[in-house]
Order: sequence, then C-alpha cells, then structure tokens
Amino acid sequence: MDYSVYILYSFSLDRYYVGQSKDHLERFERHQSGRNKSTKAGIPWKIVHVEYFEDRSSAVRKERLIKNIGSRRYLERLKDR
Repeated sequence: MDYSVYILYSFSLDRYYVGQSKDHLERFERHQSGRNKSTKAGIPWKIVHVEYFEDRSSAVRKERLIKNIGSRRYLERLKDR
C-alpha cells in the first residue's frame, strides 16, 4: 500500500488532526518537530489511527470523509463496529 490516512491526537489541545501521506511515519516526525504550522501548537502528538490505500485519490477521498464526519465521531463509529 502506497498511501495512508492518519489521525493524530494532541492531549494538550484535546484535538485530532487528520492527514494523508505517502509515508505517514515521516510526516508524523514533521508534525512532532514543529515543522508543520497547523500542528505546531499541539506537540506532542500521538498516532491513534492509520488506514492504507493503493492510490492517493482513494486516500484523499477518505481524508475528506473523516474531516466531514469529524475525527472523534469517526473513531467512535469504528469502536461501535
């Protein structure tokens, strides 16, 4: 699988962040080091969920779906299965 959608959680902000990337671990390191403006305030982050996809367009569609539903609600739906 080439692409992934990931959900991060910041305990300090009690917020989730959703993103997609070809290498989610490298991207996670960028979030942790403060090199991403949108997540800098929430350091440290924790990876709470990852899904893998064959292509970028599928990953982008899933990222949009999660953002539209809301990360917290999406994760709750996964638990209820």
